Amino acid sequence: MKKTLLLIAAAGLFSTAALAETVIVSPVEQTQIREYVVKQKTTAATLPADVRLSVGAVLPETVELHTVTGVPSASNYRYVVIDGRTVLVEPKTRKVVQIID
Repeated sequence: MKKTLLLIAAAGLFSTAALAETVIVSPVEQTQIREYVVKQKTTAATLPADVRLSVGAVLPETVELHTVTGVPSASNYRYVVIDGRTVLVEPKTRKVVQIID
């Protein structure tokens, strides 16, 4: 019983830690970001063949990042358009934090 409770508690801590690192942009904010990107007519970027687009992936310096304005929850991030999707990136580490389809 104690082992089970410890495992459940540990799983809860790991889940909480993972959620704390996840950027959550509400559906309304996703729409605002997409509309902003469309208005900016941002040119899509191409990733090198060895980089797979996913949350946590690090984008190379060759990928130009752009600023999002008007959406407070995205103000600390930059974006890039890849394969028709808007990708939010942490600018210091260049890690993908959220992909908006």
